[in-house]
Amino acid sequence: MSIHSHIANQKATVTLVGRFDFTLHKEFRESTQRLLQENDLTEIEINLRDVDYLDSSALGILLLLKDRASQKGASIAITGCRENIRQILEIANFNKLFSIS
Repeated sequence: MSIHSHIANQKATVTLVGRFDFTLHKEFRESTQRLLQENDLTEIEINLRDVDYLDSSALGILLLLKDRASQKGASIAITGCRENIRQILEIANFNKLFSIS
């Protein structure tokens, strides 16, 4: 799993590659926390285009990010979901908490 970040016009894009599970927790938290602290962001896009696996710990990680981002006034959008990832997010009702495309 790898994480890549890009910032443009108060929007950060975080692209994940591979499995999104608990092994990514620390790296993802540190990466997104750094983005929120160092920049005046209004939106964080989590690009899951290259994610082939997502588990319940990843859902928890996304919820923690949502809480931290909302405290800073930033929204979270989840993009590029494969069908199996989209189904997991919908079963967990994340479509009511996040913008998913």
